[in-house]
Amino acid sequence: MAVAGVLALQGDFEAHASMLHRAGAEAREVRTREELDAVDGLVIPGGESTAIGLLAEKHDLVEPLRKRADDGMPILGTCAGMIFCAARVDGRAQPLLGVVDMTVRRNAFGRQVDSFETDLRVKGLDAPLHAVFIRAPWVEEVGSEVEVLAEYDGRPVAVRQGAVLLTAFHPEIAGDDRVHRMFVEAL
Repeated sequence: MAVAGVLALQGDFEAHASMLHRAGAEAREVRTREELDAVDGLVIPGGESTAIGLLAEKHDLVEPLRKRADDGMPILGTCAGMIFCAARVDGRAQPLLGVVDMTVRRNAFGRQVDSFETDLRVKGLDAPLHAVFIRAPWVEEVGSEVEVLAEYDGRPVAVRQGAVLLTAFHPEIAGDDRVHRMFVEAL
Protein backbone atom coordinates (compact mmCIF):
# COMPACT_ATOMS: atom_id res chain seq x y z
CA MET A 1 0.00 0.00 0.00
CA ALA A 2 1.28 3.46 -0.92
CA VAL A 3 2.17 5.77 1.96
CA ALA A 4 0.88 9.31 1.54
CA GLY A 5 2.05 12.03 3.89
CA VAL A 6 0.01 15.04 4.90
CA LEU A 7 1.97 18.13 5.90
CA ALA A 8 0.62 18.58 9.43
CA LEU A 9 1.95 22.03 10.33
CA GLN A 10 -1.27 24.02 9.83
CA GLY A 11 -4.63 23.51 8.12
CA ASP A 12 -7.14 20.67 8.00
CA PHE A 13 -4.70 17.79 7.63
CA GLU A 14 -7.06 15.31 9.35
CA ALA A 15 -9.67 15.67 6.60
CA HIS A 16 -7.03 14.95 3.96
CA ALA A 17 -5.85 11.87 5.87
CA SER A 18 -9.42 10.57 5.86
CA MET A 19 -9.76 11.13 2.10
CA LEU A 20 -6.42 9.40 1.47
CA HIS A 21 -7.63 6.34 3.38
CA ARG A 22 -10.79 6.32 1.24
CA ALA A 23 -8.63 6.59 -1.87
CA GLY A 24 -6.63 3.50 -0.87
CA ALA A 25 -3.46 4.89 0.69
CA GLU A 26 -1.96 4.78 4.14
CA ALA A 27 -1.88 8.34 5.48
CA ARG A 28 0.80 9.67 7.82
CA GLU A 29 1.25 13.12 9.33
CA VAL A 30 4.51 14.84 8.34
CA ARG A 31 6.20 17.42 10.56
CA THR A 32 9.88 16.41 10.33
CA ARG A 33 12.47 15.52 7.69
CA GLU A 34 12.46 11.92 8.90
CA GLU A 35 8.69 11.70 8.47
CA LEU A 36 8.98 13.25 5.00
CA ASP A 37 11.60 10.67 4.04
CA ALA A 38 9.19 7.86 5.00
CA VAL A 39 6.36 8.79 2.58
CA ASP A 40 5.84 8.21 -1.15
CA GLY A 41 4.01 11.51 -1.73
CA LEU A 42 2.75 14.53 0.19
CA VAL A 43 -0.49 16.49 0.53
CA ILE A 44 -0.08 20.16 1.44
CA PRO A 45 -3.45 21.24 2.85
CA GLY A 46 -5.29 24.52 2.84
CA GLY A 47 -4.93 26.92 5.74
CA GLU A 48 -2.85 30.09 5.65
CA SER A 49 -0.08 29.95 3.06
CA THR A 50 2.30 32.34 4.82
CA ALA A 51 1.97 30.37 8.06
CA ILE A 52 2.57 27.09 6.22
CA GLY A 53 5.70 28.54 4.59
CA LEU A 54 7.08 29.99 7.82
CA LEU A 55 6.42 26.77 9.74
CA ALA A 56 8.02 24.70 6.96
CA GLU A 57 11.10 26.93 7.22
CA LYS A 58 11.13 26.62 11.02
CA HIS A 59 10.99 22.80 10.76
CA ASP A 60 13.74 22.75 8.06
CA LEU A 61 11.38 21.21 5.52
CA VAL A 62 11.57 23.64 2.60
CA GLU A 63 14.75 22.37 0.96
CA PRO A 64 13.95 18.67 1.54
CA LEU A 65 10.48 19.27 0.05
CA ARG A 66 11.99 21.01 -3.00
CA LYS A 67 14.47 18.16 -3.46
CA ARG A 68 11.77 15.49 -3.21
CA ALA A 69 9.56 17.44 -5.66
CA ASP A 70 12.49 17.84 -8.07
CA ASP A 71 13.08 14.07 -7.79
CA GLY A 72 9.46 13.43 -8.85
CA MET A 73 7.66 12.89 -5.55
CA PRO A 74 3.91 13.37 -6.12
CA ILE A 75 2.45 16.38 -4.30
CA LEU A 76 -1.19 17.43 -3.93
CA GLY A 77 -1.57 21.03 -2.81
CA THR A 78 -4.99 22.50 -2.04
CA CYS A 79 -5.83 26.20 -1.61
CA ALA A 80 -2.96 27.47 0.58
CA GLY A 81 -1.01 24.40 -0.55
CA MET A 82 -1.41 25.64 -4.12
CA ILE A 83 -0.02 29.03 -3.13
CA PHE A 84 2.93 27.51 -1.23
CA CYS A 85 3.88 25.38 -4.28
CA ALA A 86 3.78 28.30 -6.74
CA ALA A 87 6.89 29.93 -8.15
CA ARG A 88 5.35 33.39 -7.73
CA VAL A 89 2.57 35.06 -5.75
CA ASP A 90 1.09 38.26 -7.14
CA GLY A 91 1.31 41.21 -4.80
CA ARG A 92 2.96 39.70 -1.74
CA ALA A 93 6.33 38.33 -0.69
CA GLN A 94 6.12 35.12 1.34
CA PRO A 95 7.98 31.81 1.71
CA LEU A 96 7.30 29.59 -1.33
CA LEU A 97 8.28 26.09 -2.33
CA GLY A 98 8.37 27.26 -5.94
CA VAL A 99 7.91 23.85 -7.61
CA VAL A 100 5.25 24.85 -10.18
CA ASP A 101 5.92 27.51 -12.81
CA MET A 102 2.93 29.74 -12.18
CA THR A 103 1.83 32.97 -10.57
CA VAL A 104 -1.11 32.86 -8.16
CA ARG A 105 -3.24 35.59 -6.62
CA ARG A 106 -4.09 35.03 -2.95
CA ASN A 107 -7.73 35.45 -1.85
CA ALA A 108 -8.58 36.14 -5.48
CA PHE A 109 -12.28 35.31 -5.13
CA GLY A 110 -12.68 37.53 -2.07
CA ARG A 111 -12.83 37.28 1.69
CA GLN A 112 -14.25 34.50 3.88
CA VAL A 113 -17.79 35.82 3.37
CA ASP A 114 -17.32 35.39 -0.41
CA SER A 115 -16.67 31.65 -0.13
CA PHE A 116 -18.75 29.52 -2.51
CA GLU A 117 -19.39 26.07 -3.94
CA THR A 118 -19.77 25.06 -7.57
CA ASP A 119 -19.54 22.05 -9.86
CA LEU A 120 -16.41 21.96 -12.04
CA ARG A 121 -15.34 19.94 -15.03
CA VAL A 122 -11.88 18.61 -14.21
CA LYS A 123 -9.74 17.07 -16.94
CA GLY A 124 -9.32 13.37 -16.21
CA LEU A 125 -12.59 13.00 -14.27
CA ASP A 126 -15.65 11.52 -15.93
CA ALA A 127 -18.24 13.74 -14.22
CA PRO A 128 -18.25 17.23 -12.68
CA LEU A 129 -16.64 17.63 -9.26
CA HIS A 130 -18.32 19.61 -6.48
CA ALA A 131 -15.71 22.19 -5.43
CA VAL A 132 -15.62 24.29 -2.25
CA PHE A 133 -13.76 27.62 -2.52
CA ILE A 134 -12.79 29.33 0.76
CA ARG A 135 -10.72 32.53 0.44
CA ALA A 136 -9.36 30.77 -2.62
CA PRO A 137 -6.52 31.76 -4.92
CA TRP A 138 -6.64 31.61 -8.68
CA VAL A 139 -3.83 31.19 -11.16
CA GLU A 140 -2.80 34.38 -12.94
CA GLU A 141 -0.37 32.80 -15.41
CA VAL A 142 1.22 29.42 -16.08
CA GLY A 143 4.48 28.32 -17.63
CA SER A 144 4.65 26.11 -20.71
CA GLU A 145 4.96 22.87 -18.70
CA VAL A 146 1.86 23.52 -16.57
CA GLU A 147 -1.34 21.75 -17.61
CA VAL A 148 -4.61 23.48 -16.69
CA LEU A 149 -7.08 20.86 -15.45
CA ALA A 150 -10.02 23.09 -14.49
CA GLU A 151 -11.14 26.70 -14.77
CA TYR A 152 -13.75 28.77 -13.03
CA ASP A 153 -14.93 32.02 -14.62
CA GLY A 154 -12.02 31.87 -17.07
CA ARG A 155 -9.36 31.44 -14.36
CA PRO A 156 -7.33 28.26 -13.80
CA VAL A 157 -8.24 26.64 -10.47
CA ALA A 158 -6.65 23.19 -10.91
CA VAL A 159 -3.28 22.59 -12.53
CA ARG A 160 -0.61 19.93 -12.84
CA GLN A 161 3.10 20.14 -13.56
CA GLY A 162 4.83 16.78 -13.58
CA ALA A 163 3.86 14.94 -10.40
CA VAL A 164 2.51 18.08 -8.66
CA LEU A 165 -1.28 18.47 -8.68
CA LEU A 166 -2.72 21.72 -7.29
CA THR A 167 -6.27 22.94 -6.66
CA ALA A 168 -7.56 26.33 -5.55
CA PHE A 169 -10.50 24.57 -3.91
CA HIS A 170 -10.83 22.10 -1.02
CA PRO A 171 -11.57 18.60 -2.38
CA GLU A 172 -11.39 17.17 1.15
CA ILE A 173 -14.51 19.10 2.25
CA ALA A 174 -17.05 18.06 -0.39
CA GLY A 175 -16.69 14.33 0.30
CA ASP A 176 -15.66 13.44 -3.28
CA ASP A 177 -12.37 11.52 -3.18
CA ARG A 178 -11.58 11.63 -6.92
CA VAL A 179 -8.86 14.31 -6.65
CA HIS A 180 -7.22 12.30 -3.87
CA ARG A 181 -7.51 9.18 -6.04
CA MET A 182 -5.70 11.01 -8.87
CA PHE A 183 -2.93 11.80 -6.38
CA VAL A 184 -2.79 8.25 -4.94
CA GLU A 185 -2.61 6.75 -8.46
CA ALA A 186 0.62 8.75 -8.97
CA LEU A 187 2.29 7.26 -5.86
